[in-house]
Amino acid sequence: MNYLFRLIRRLIIFSLTLCAVITVGVLYYMEYELPDIDALNTVQLQVPLQVFTQDGKLIATFGEKRRIPISYKEIPLPLIHAVLATEDQHYFQHKGVDLPSLGRAAIRLLKTGRKGEGGSTITMQVARSFYLTRRKTFGRKLREILLAIKIENKLTKEKILELYLNKIFLGNRAYGVEAASQIYYGKHLNELSLDQYAMLAGIPQAPSTLNPLANTEAAKKRRNHVLTRMYGEGYIDANTYKQAQEAPLNASYHDLPTEVKAPYAAELARNQLEQMYGDSIYTDGFKVYTTIDSRMQDFANHSVRDQLIAYDQRHGYRGPLQNFGSPELDNMESWEQRLQKIPVINDLEPAAVVEMTRQTITVLRANGQLTVIPWSGLSWARKQINADYLGRKPERSNQIVKLGDVVLVFKTALGYQLAQIPKAEAGLVAVNPQNGAIISMVGGFDYQTSKFNRITHALRQPGSSFKPFVYSAAFDKGYTLATVINDAPIVIENPTDNSLWRPQNLNHKFYGPTRLRTAIIQSRNLVSIRLLSIIGMRYTVDYLKRFGFAPTQLPPGLSLALGTAQVTPLQMAQAFAVFANSGFRIVPYVIDSIRNSQNELIYQAKPLAACRSQCDKNAVSAPRVVSEQNAYLVTSALRDVIQNGTATAAKKLARQDLAGKTGTTQNQVDAWFAGYNPDVVAIAWMGYDFPQSLHEFGSQAALPMWMEFMQNALQGKPEHILAEPSGIVSVRIDPETGRHASSDDSNAIFEFFMTPYLPDKEVPAQENYDEGGGEANDGGAGDEQPGSVY
Repeated sequence: MNYLFRLIRRLIIFSLTLCAVITVGVLYYMEYELPDIDALNTVQLQVPLQVFTQDGKLIATFGEKRRIPISYKEIPLPLIHAVLATEDQHYFQHKGVDLPSLGRAAIRLLKTGRKGEGGSTITMQVARSFYLTRRKTFGRKLREILLAIKIENKLTKEKILELYLNKIFLGNRAYGVEAASQIYYGKHLNELSLDQYAMLAGIPQAPSTLNPLANTEAAKKRRNHVLTRMYGEGYIDANTYKQAQEAPLNASYHDLPTEVKAPYAAELARNQLEQMYGDSIYTDGFKVYTTIDSRMQDFANHSVRDQLIAYDQRHGYRGPLQNFGSPELDNMESWEQRLQKIPVINDLEPAAVVEMTRQTITVLRANGQLTVIPWSGLSWARKQINADYLGRKPERSNQIVKLGDVVLVFKTALGYQLAQIPKAEAGLVAVNPQNGAIISMVGGFDYQTSKFNRITHALRQPGSSFKPFVYSAAFDKGYTLATVINDAPIVIENPTDNSLWRPQNLNHKFYGPTRLRTAIIQSRNLVSIRLLSIIGMRYTVDYLKRFGFAPTQLPPGLSLALGTAQVTPLQMAQAFAVFANSGFRIVPYVIDSIRNSQNELIYQAKPLAACRSQCDKNAVSAPRVVSEQNAYLVTSALRDVIQNGTATAAKKLARQDLAGKTGTTQNQVDAWFAGYNPDVVAIAWMGYDFPQSLHEFGSQAALPMWMEFMQNALQGKPEHILAEPSGIVSVRIDPETGRHASSDDSNAIFEFFMTPYLPDKEVPAQENYDEGGGEANDGGAGDEQPGSVY
């Protein structure tokens, strides 16, 4: 008996000792071998890159994982109830491990011999998702349990649930409940209904097969199971339960919403950011704030779209996309479904013609609505026979379309109109000339159709919009707005093949002696060529570097005076900014600041700014490349381009502070307008990606785009005309000779001069005619005195 008592006592002591050793071992393992749980308090979830406008509106999201972390306070209570009823009914009672559930899972394992799901609490799932693999082993399960206990001792229940609902995968690249809400329903989480919360709560069991886009029947069954669990747990009453079960799924794919349409600017920012920080930008939760102004961007979007459509309509209708056949009531539903498969491109949506009158058509749109298009939305559609010829103006709708035609329609302020995808392309960029901030950028008609950014990458000839830079070079050599040069025939020999070039003015006329102001205003080609020949190619190419142009972009011959360089619209914006800011070369930039996932500022742009005195702390003084007086003279002439020259259509804007220059290249392949005031420089371009004639000039194709943008951009803003700088004087001159006028000359006009180069003073020596581009044969021009004809 004593022996038995001693044996029992030894067994008890051994057992207690063993338990103590195991407990100490477990505690040691939990403290020193398991991962540090404190990191969960500041865990960095993989969050995609977000790009915003300068005023904080979302432009784009980049990254494989769509995740929008939210705090526990932002999680709606019905969703919490749905998750707990389905995943962990005793969540707020246990300490990380639900022993009854774990026991049931163990019994099931003993009975079936298979490891399966079950017994895992939400805390255990957090432990698994942050620290463990999904491989099912007993060792992993033990670590999962120990980690769950450790997590419960370190974090609050609310924090654990917050981590879980932000971490879980919910299908279709959605991680976390807020991202899933926006992807499946296009709404924020707090805007969903009970049935939608139940749907989200049911997805984690099998995200790829139970999401409502992958299998609607399985998803609905799973949703109703969640609702049943909620009813069983007492979270909802019978009436609410019944209504939620009967609710339709109403789920469809929604890309994460953006607030401003600026995809070309977003891609430019993304590319620059990747060069700065590498691939981590797609997962580290960076927030990039660009220089884009949301209002200006909207104005630019509309102006490019509206004017490109207007240009396209001026050149005829190319016909329907396809024909669905004869419209009948029985096939309307199938037509609607077929229309839904045709993409909407820049607000041009597909529609099928279902009814016609003499001068109206009724179309079925993809949303099932019937829309009447009046004659005002149809009458433009003259048949395009080819690029050069249009058919007769239509008088009836059946001369344009027929029943069953699938067409594109476009909503305007006056109602819907017939439309088509333009074949030409266009772009517009606006820059703050004082610091280079890109305030709007549209790189093409539609980003989804073509991601090529014509503002930053399209090297095109600028035509006459390039001439102001040549004239600026001449002013720096002592020539003036009153200098007279002969607008007469000129023949230029190409020494490489002895061919002859006979340049012409646009209208093939010659105007004789012409003042440089007039030559700029009326865009006289022959005067520009002679001027470049006089001041010299080598000097001019070197001078043009001041505006940011590289010599490799500039042709070696006198055709440079007509804009045969290869430049991008963004380069033109940088160059014209020199005139707008009175002589400083700024550098266009698009990234203003960058913040990390903790909202800490990690980058702040310090742009080159046109500082006339001292720059603020976030800017560096830009180099002065042109004198204030030179810039003033160019601007004075370019203001006259709008008031009296090739861009008089812009007088409609009723502003005196606007200056600019039209540009049209040979055979009307490119159309430009470059214009500005001291607050904004805007460059508008139109052309074909594979060059062909637009059959329109810059004043017809590009200027209306610029005008629409500037009218909105400057609305309500006072005129800003730079004061006349010191070193500029106004002198009465004879408009015929450019010389100082006598006091009794009734035809005299006033002209601006830089003080060193007043009329009747000596002009610097001329360069050789044949420098860098062949001999200019104009019939005997020689070394003339100031004001003489060259």
